[in-house]
Amino acid sequence: MSTLIDVAATTIDRPPMLDDRRLFGHPRGLGLLFAVEMWERFSFYGMRALLILYLVNYLHWGVANAARLYGTYTSLVYLTPLIGGYIADRFIGTRRSLVIGGVIIALGHFSLSLQSMPTFYLGLALIIIGTGFFKPNVSTMVGQIYLPGDERRDAGFTIFYMGINLGAALAPLVCGSLAQELGWHYGFAAAGVGMILGLITYLWGVNRYLPGIGAVARRDRNYRAAVAGDISMEEYKAPVLPAVVGAILGVLLAMLLHGGWMGGFFGLTVGAMLGMTLGGTHGEERKRVVAICIVIVFVIFFWMAAEQTGSSMSLFADKHTRRQLGHLTLPASFFQSINPIFILLLAPMFAWVWTRLGTLGRSPSTALKMTFGLMLLGLGFVVLSFGARYADTGMKVSPWWLVGAYFLQTCGELCISPVGLSYVTKVAPTRFASLLMGAWFLGNAAANWLAGNFAALTETMANNEARFFAIFVATSFGMAILGLMIVPFLKWLTCTVDA
Repeated sequence: MSTLIDVAATTIDRPPMLDDRRLFGHPRGLGLLFAVEMWERFSFYGMRALLILYLVNYLHWGVANAARLYGTYTSLVYLTPLIGGYIADRFIGTRRSLVIGGVIIALGHFSLSLQSMPTFYLGLALIIIGTGFFKPNVSTMVGQIYLPGDERRDAGFTIFYMGINLGAALAPLVCGSLAQELGWHYGFAAAGVGMILGLITYLWGVNRYLPGIGAVARRDRNYRAAVAGDISMEEYKAPVLPAVVGAILGVLLAMLLHGGWMGGFFGLTVGAMLGMTLGGTHGEERKRVVAICIVIVFVIFFWMAAEQTGSSMSLFADKHTRRQLGHLTLPASFFQSINPIFILLLAPMFAWVWTRLGTLGRSPSTALKMTFGLMLLGLGFVVLSFGARYADTGMKVSPWWLVGAYFLQTCGELCISPVGLSYVTKVAPTRFASLLMGAWFLGNAAANWLAGNFAALTETMANNEARFFAIFVATSFGMAILGLMIVPFLKWLTCTVDA
């Protein structure tokens, strides 16, 4: 087992700045990452709020084709972090990776604002690539702030998650208003400005508030440790052969299942990741990798339903919901701010609850928290299914159906997403930390691809919305029941860490 841990996460030569408690009991570096992620998510969710509406209402695409493109784009956005996490771990470190990713993302948004089909596809491609460099590493850096066993970690990730959702709440309001009042290209350009502001914030504060974190790739630190004899040279070397074998098997499986180019890409990356992490670990470390992979499966089913926000639920708000406020008609994109606003309101309460239960020694395991999250998500779709029954009769329904669904979905999300990010940083073997954080987002990739394909069904189920949303009631409650059954097994797999 590797004994090498980041300098920032040990008591040896640990910079004092990482142990200050001036941000509500947390280091101020958490506040910097909060702000950086807020602006990056502003850019992502600002563009996402416009994408399917732009395709359907401006380019006049069919709903099914628009939903499939949306699903493919959002899945690739969460697929490339697996590659970006590996590059950061092995070659450039998390610090450089964030800057590279931020620049590429900004260029992508500005490319979208030019409003031609070549620049539209170029913009999507740039955002996909840039997010791969950015997304896994900012979350990994949050975990590197805290020492192993620090009870503040889950609460810290919940605070960090508020930054994600502050950006997500502001983005549809700002970008949606600009798109409606001035034109689509202004909305897309505003998303690019948000990413530039995030980069400026990061470069201003990284050396001041995050000394030593992410400055050197783990490969270089592990090499020095191998030369010194602290770890074996086998632990330093990347397990290339298992990764290649895994990639080949993954592609072959995708071909057998007729998964197309997207399935092949998934098979390649998932197979390589499993080969590298399972082939490069043994004993307790391998058990922890298995635990992360199992948890990711449950995350896929959560986000497959929750990511209807940007597709079928957005179209439901556009076509079936009363949006008049006096003499104004609210843009459908505004409804995508409801979920992040609820997160901003509820996250402090959840952070306090997790911290308090941890202090009392009664904190539920991450697996149990995720089970609660799936149950709450299922209840949210129960509410939406009832509202959709009225929409199926041809009437415009109250926005409160969507608000109620989003409230329950948000409570479920706070039981899954921030604690899940914390879980990966606690459970992942150190030298695969960013790679396995990328694998966590790989679950989001699969979920978004599935979500887009499910959303495409709304075109053929146009008069049966209630039945469509009931699909996610069944999947959410089904996985919650399964999750309850395997909680003891997950605890056994992670018995050497506090998870």
